[in-house]
Amino acid sequence: MNHRVPILLRCPTSARTFWKWFCCTSLLLCLTAHAQTAKSASTPAPANTAYSKLASAESAMEKQQWASAERTLLELTTGKDYVARAWFDLGYVYHATGRRSEAVEAYRKAVAANPTAFESNLNLGLLLVGTDDAEAAKYLKAATALKPTTRPEHQMSRAWFGLGRALADSDPAAAQSALQKGLALDSKDVDAHLELGDLLGRANDWAGAEKQFEAASELDPKSADAQAMLANAYMRQNKFPQAEAALQKFVAANPKSENGHLQLGRVLIAEQKYDEAQLEFQKALELKPDDTDALAETASLALARKQYPEAEAASRKLLERNPQNAHLHQVLGSALMHQKKWKEAETELIKAVSLQPDFGGAYGDLALVFSEEQNYPAALKALDHRAKYLPETPGTLYLRATQFDNLKDFKTASQFYKQFLAASNGRFPDEEWKAKHRLIAIDPETRSKAKSK
Repeated sequence: MNHRVPILLRCPTSARTFWKWFCCTSLLLCLTAHAQTAKSASTPAPANTAYSKLASAESAMEKQQWASAERTLLELTTGKDYVARAWFDLGYVYHATGRRSEAVEAYRKAVAANPTAFESNLNLGLLLVGTDDAEAAKYLKAATALKPTTRPEHQMSRAWFGLGRALADSDPAAAQSALQKGLALDSKDVDAHLELGDLLGRANDWAGAEKQFEAASELDPKSADAQAMLANAYMRQNKFPQAEAALQKFVAANPKSENGHLQLGRVLIAEQKYDEAQLEFQKALELKPDDTDALAETASLALARKQYPEAEAASRKLLERNPQNAHLHQVLGSALMHQKKWKEAETELIKAVSLQPDFGGAYGDLALVFSEEQNYPAALKALDHRAKYLPETPGTLYLRATQFDNLKDFKTASQFYKQFLAASNGRFPDEEWKAKHRLIAIDPETRSKAKSK
């Protein structure tokens, strides 16, 4: 029963996604936003009108003459005509010249002057997403209810994608819905697929996450993020051959990624390809000789090879230098567990999950330790924690069944024995034999069927 949870590859989500979404609205959009107003004039406007000043400012913007455009636009903001559009254009100018806070304020004033302008709400919302401002969702939600002046499907998809990003932490379900609506309009946005996959993964829907990461990988085969996140999804589902293939692509494209080699090595351990795993850890250490995780994998490799005293010694030595490393505590706890040092193992595994509360593999080991200590309620609780972060396996189903059996909750135990037998499918003959005989003993339905044969 494999309890190890590979540490996920580090993926800089905010840096990856935000700037693709926030490409300031093009000058063409600025100039066409109020085209209807311009067309309504039946005669050429006098040179000193607000319209003439606006045209002059936007001409300067086309030529990237930002100082000239800014002066003229500031004059317009003190008048009566084209005030909303002037503030909108100023937001563009401020952003183009690296003044984000001034750009935010300009867009706020553009929205205040004309709350129904899609473009002002969109740009303000996207800028606020970049600063993690809680108000970002307010303006992006408003934009989704308005009409863009140009390229409606493209611009609306940007609004939905931005809204999904803004709600990712506060309301993940709504964020998923927003991203799905955006993808319905633009299914070729790689970052949106990655964002949606990330949200689905956080909700423990790794099958759904896998589909999104695969879509991103197909759209951009060279995307390191897509390969890394796809590998994570495979590993979360114990699809180790697929994870290996994705990580092989990743390290081929990123040979100097210490974390990529480290992750590939972990997958190879899960596949019992120990010599290949050792090579990957060596590559990781060549790139970063003092990396604690890479050093810890030498202990993990000894553990995988059932060299328990060696794994214990290596992890203890490393813990002297890195006492707050959850992975090392898990390796030590597992090594102690396999040597039947139950209380010592319990201490180390509890330390591991206290340092890393989402460490599903450590919870699995802890459940085994509690079971051996005949603390059946604690074992079940540990298995419940594990299930928050990892899918059930035949091993965890069997362990659940035996815990309920020992607690004399025969009805629940029978249910899990049956689930184990359905999932095991001949792979664990000893446990299957025991499960079938326990079902005859504790489950009236199974006993009746056995007697009728």
